[in-house]
Amino acid sequence: MTKDTLGDKVAAVLGVSGAEGKRAVEAVFDGISQAMSGGEEVKIAGFGVFRVKLAKAREARNPRTGEVVHVPATNRPRFTAGKALKDIVK
Repeated sequence: MTKDTLGDKVAAVLGVSGAEGKRAVEAVFDGISQAMSGGEEVKIAGFGVFRVKLAKAREARNPRTGEVVHVPATNRPRFTAGKALKDIVK
């Protein structure tokens, strides 16, 4: 499913135009992105939790040359599915 398809489904449920449904989906994604960029967790009951996790700096090896490369610490997005979502997918 794509973001456009999801927007169309939202529009059908709400009884609005496809463009309004897509704007609604975009607004939700923007809200999640902004919260996570500030380091906040986003908890959606019955769906899951979006959070930011710090990946520590490490040394890695270039597989072609064998050269050791320093990989800096970085923030990475994580998603943990809630129980209700896990049960639906089963």
